[in-house]
Amino acid sequence: MPSSSSSILAKSTVPGRKPPRAVLFDAYGTLFDVYSVAQLAEELFPGHGQALSVLWRDKQIEYTRLVTTSNHGAHYQPFSVLTRAALIYAIKKLVVGPGATLPQDDFLLDHEPAIEMLLAQYQHLDAFPENLAVLQQLKRQGIPIGILSNGDAAMLQAAVHSAGFDGLLDHIISVDPIRKFKTHPDAYALGEQVTGLAARDILFVSCNAWDALGATWYGYTTLWVNRYQLPFEELGTQATRTGADLRAVLDFFS
Repeated sequence: MPSSSSSILAKSTVPGRKPPRAVLFDAYGTLFDVYSVAQLAEELFPGHGQALSVLWRDKQIEYTRLVTTSNHGAHYQPFSVLTRAALIYAIKKLVVGPGATLPQDDFLLDHEPAIEMLLAQYQHLDAFPENLAVLQQLKRQGIPIGILSNGDAAMLQAAVHSAGFDGLLDHIISVDPIRKFKTHPDAYALGEQVTGLAARDILFVSCNAWDALGATWYGYTTLWVNRYQLPFEELGTQATRTGADLRAVLDFFS
């Protein structure tokens, strides 16, 4: 796996900028591998595991945008509820097919055990292999670190504990109290409010290009962790830096 020295400086990097005073991480897709549910999904729905994990994630994010932007947030539901709804959609589309038109009660009668197993697995997503060492190093250096996530507080606490990150994070910030998901500016504003720092003095780290872009537009110093060799969003703005894995965070403090 590439070392932190392999991180790529984007054109927007400012030479000589002081190191950030804190680091906030996105959770799902950045600290925790949302596609690690594919193995269980394959066991439950042979031939559909990988596709189901991808569609589940895509629909989950689509739902966060839908409930944030429609009717001024009147249709908001917590991330855990949207996660369940997105999973049901994915199963109906990929597994049930034409039977997706069955009454909801009949569908749940057939698939509720698998749904509950997959939702339980979501509480114990795999952490990417280098993440623990990176968090430990930042902690040794005395750098305040935390999570800023769409996830409910209970979901985040479960994932943090499962990954062995207990005691490493100074802040676990959920957008749930404000009922607005990223990329709404109010969601990113929580990082400033909780840390007491200006966005430019906080490093925001995400593996999701849309999230890194939203945080950059808000004013954060940003790192896009491009694990899958994807292009960045084509909207005229780059993240402050791009890296191949989470070890690129440490380059900001070397």
